[in-house]
Formats: sequence, structure tokens, C-alpha cells
Amino acid sequence: MNSIFNGDLSTAKGRTVAWIDSLFIDHAVLRLVWSNLAPVIPGKVYRCNHPTPPRLRRMVRRLGLTSLINLRGKTQSGSDALSRETAETLGLDFYDMSFESRGAPQRERILRFHDIYASMRTPAVMHCKSGADRAGLASALIVMFAGGTTAEALRQLSWRFGHIKQSKTGILDAFFLRFQKDAEGRKPFLDWVRDDYNEIALRRDFRANGLASFLNDWVLAHE
Repeated sequence: MNSIFNGDLSTAKGRTVAWIDSLFIDHAVLRLVWSNLAPVIPGKVYRCNHPTPPRLRRMVRRLGLTSLINLRGKTQSGSDALSRETAETLGLDFYDMSFESRGAPQRERILRFHDIYASMRTPAVMHCKSGADRAGLASALIVMFAGGTTAEALRQLSWRFGHIKQSKTGILDAFFLRFQKDAEGRKPFLDWVRDDYNEIALRRDFRANGLASFLNDWVLAHE
């Protein structure tokens, strides 16, 4: 991701550049009026797009949040710096949990995410950029961690959140469908991830629609 922010929030100029970078380079101007906020497990885990500092403060007051999970990983951007600063000011536990949106989910990251889920304070909120794909993957994983079904998990990857399964991000749906076909009802989800899941085979077998991928990657600019 291109950025004009140099990482310095200690000066008025640096803070101004961070906001410009966040609003116009990272498209946070769209997120001023659109949050994509929804419960995954009501009262415990929520999902949204990357919140601006004022919205994060409102969410903490409204939902009583104690943890924030950044699904984008650490980036050199104004959005990242401002949300980290705000989370620290609010006393939130902050987790970096980077997921891919257009690649086969990685076994090690899934297992690390389960460790975070099992130990974090709640209520918690998770965000990526748009709240569509990586937030959808993380939310679907939490549904599975909590004992839900694949059908329930796949509701977290839907048009309602801006997820387009016909595009390259459809590999996330394919991951859960692979579990459903190979092991659901016969083997626990995490055991399947540890013992049987084959990332290479999933990448080999998945085919995306080119037009849908263009719409998702370049028109909607999901990242």
C-alpha cells in the first residue's frame, strides 16, 4: 500500500499527514459514514472495517470493548498509526493478526488466531480495511472455533459485507467448503486444519472469475 506518512505522530504536521494519508490514501473517507460493523458472537466478538479514532472511541463506549484485533498486520500508514495510538489511549489489548484475502488460509496463522481467540479479553472487535474479506475469514474461523457449522461460518463471507466469492477472495469460501466436503461431522475443525488441510491443493484447485476479480481488486479496491 502506498503511503505518504512517515510514522511520526509527535508533531502537528506529522498528525496532519497521518490523517490525510488515512482519509485519502487508505480510503478512510469512505469509512466515516460506513462501518460494516456486525456481531460475530453477540456480546463477545464483533467485526468491522478499519475504524477511525472517533468511531473506535464510540464503539468502546457502546460495546464495552477490551480488545482490538488488526487483521491487516502492521503497516506504514496513517490509519495504522492512529488506531494503534487510540487503542493504547483507551486501554485496549491490541493484536496484530495478518491474514491474506486472496490466498489460501495458512495453517500456522489459523492456529495462532485460535490461540488469540482462546486467551483474549472480550468483548473484542476485529477489523481489516473494508471489513469484507479478511474480517470475513476471521469471523468464519471464530464461528468454527465456537463449534458452529460450515454453513454458519460461510454467512460471514457474504455480499452483505462486500465479499465477492466469484473473485480471487472466493478462495476463502473454498477453504471452508473443502472442510465441509472432507471432514465435517467426522473430524473436529482444528484437528483437520492441523492434520489434513493442504494449502497447495486448495490453491491448485481454486479458479476465480476474472471480471469479478477486476471489480473486487480495482473498482472496489478491497485490500
